[in-house]
Amino acid sequence: MRSAFAVVLILLAAILTPLAAVAVWTSDEIGDTDRYVATMAPLASDPDIQAGVTNRVTDAVMEHVDVNSLLAEVAPADRPRLDQLISRLGKPLSSGLTSFVHSTVERFVASDAFATIWTGLNRAAHTAVDKALTSDNGNKVTIDLAPVIDKVKERLVGDGLNIASKIPEVHTSYTVVDSDAIGKARTGFRLLKIAGVWLPVITLLFAAAGVLLAVRRRRALVTAALLVGGGALALGLGLVIFRSLYLDKLPDTVSQPAAAAVFDTLVGFLRTSVRMVAVLGAVVALGAWLTGSGRWAARAREMWTGGIGAVRGAAHLDTGAAGRWVHAQRTWLNWGVVAVAVVVFLLWSHPTGVVVLVIALCTLVALALVEFLAADPADPTDPSDSSDSSDPAAPATAPADS
Repeated sequence: MRSAFAVVLILLAAILTPLAAVAVWTSDEIGDTDRYVATMAPLASDPDIQAGVTNRVTDAVMEHVDVNSLLAEVAPADRPRLDQLISRLGKPLSSGLTSFVHSTVERFVASDAFATIWTGLNRAAHTAVDKALTSDNGNKVTIDLAPVIDKVKERLVGDGLNIASKIPEVHTSYTVVDSDAIGKARTGFRLLKIAGVWLPVITLLFAAAGVLLAVRRRRALVTAALLVGGGALALGLGLVIFRSLYLDKLPDTVSQPAAAAVFDTLVGFLRTSVRMVAVLGAVVALGAWLTGSGRWAARAREMWTGGIGAVRGAAHLDTGAAGRWVHAQRTWLNWGVVAVAVVVFLLWSHPTGVVVLVIALCTLVALALVEFLAADPADPTDPSDSSDSSDPAAPATAPADS
């Protein structure tokens, strides 16, 4: 019965792992305006986003600027000849004007001024993102590009296109997210936002309870770590599948490369969580296995201690009383190193898979240092051994036979 309940608890922890990651993402990324804005800010320099904004603003400006309006102030006596010229060169002139506006918009979008405006626009758009995921206010997230158009009008006037000053205030939307899948997942997002940080805590408690309840706790710990890591990898696979489906169902009016850039940026925190949990599960499972009583684990520990002992012997290091103390307290020191590693991980804000690997490597170095300093007084080959010829307490050596 203990084993059966332990299995159930560990499986629940594995199932809740992807949901816990999404809950944290919903709380930290979608629920925090500053973090959302900081996440979306780098998109201002993304080529696909810049191209999408440039095309959208150019179209909006050209709806209010044409060749006829540009020549409206020409003297009436000259209009007949200009009308003849426009009838012959209307398309080339219009194309040239569009190219001029597009070039001006493109230069502005690549400037630092656009990056500042983009940050402000995303701060305003955060409310739309939150509503799209947590309320019944549509499945689309848009950004109003009116501030961008105002700056572009100023630049066009500065470049000599005075007619741009007569363009009225234009509100045009740039679609950031547009998918029916958001509406279908809305109820789940609501629940996950309510769960917040409590769902990861519950997941961890289920895993810990399953390990403590198991008859073979070390084996249960290895299993729990691998299954939790597998649950995170399942979330990563789900993100890949959802991304493909989302891009395939986008309307033709939405730029796929730009939408892909937005999606990848928005779920970047989730992907980081997937890698972190998967690496953490592998590290915990490996550590639990290496400390077990299995034949291969014992052989690995022998190679570890033997290799460090050989290095210590080759270095002829005499650690003296300190080495003997470290040897006597080695178990507690090793657990202290592990405890410090756990505390560092828990206190690290938004750890990544790389952070987990660095903490694990630093832990290995610290454990190796403890093993290196732990001189065994019973080992006659240890240079810190007190039984040498100068020790009055050492047994006398019989003289060599002639």
